[in-house]
Amino acid sequence: MSNSAKAVLEGGPDELAERIVPIASPGTDVKVPFRNGYEHFKATSRHEDTPEGRLPVYEWWERTEMPG
Repeated sequence: MSNSAKAVLEGGPDELAERIVPIASPGTDVKVPFRNGYEHFKATSRHEDTPEGRLPVYEWWERTEMPG
């Protein structure tokens, strides 16, 4: 898989298991389901060297709750 199809997540809940996740397209926000809600991450201008190559860094900016 291409490096542009994944990102490194920074911040948010410590319990968030996956920190390297697939992304729809570079620069678009990432929404991760977690504990009856969603953790939202925004693209930064930074990159990080990972075991999967050099990936863009997305940082946490908010949580929304699922209805119910």
